[in-house]
Amino acid sequence: MKLKIKKGATVQVISGADKGKKGAVLAVNATAMKVQVQGVKVQTHYDKKDGLLKKEGFIDYSNVKLVEAASKEKKTSKKASKSKSA
Repeated sequence: MKLKIKKGATVQVISGADKGKKGAVLAVNATAMKVQVQGVKVQTHYDKKDGLLKKEGFIDYSNVKLVEAASKEKKTSKKASKSKSA
């Protein structure tokens, strides 16, 4: 199944403990249908080297709605930029 939410898009959580929060999508796991949203489902993890770390966990794809799609930046080819300057 093709997911409509991509990395970099802004989403809002519609159910769960973090209901109502908005954030940018950090990662998408298409096979498990999960997304990682900035500032949502923050988990603590202890690492011997770095100590306590806080990082976002994955939440289900169905618990978020798309607010703003990821912006598509225009890519310029190297050929076009070289020919203009020459």
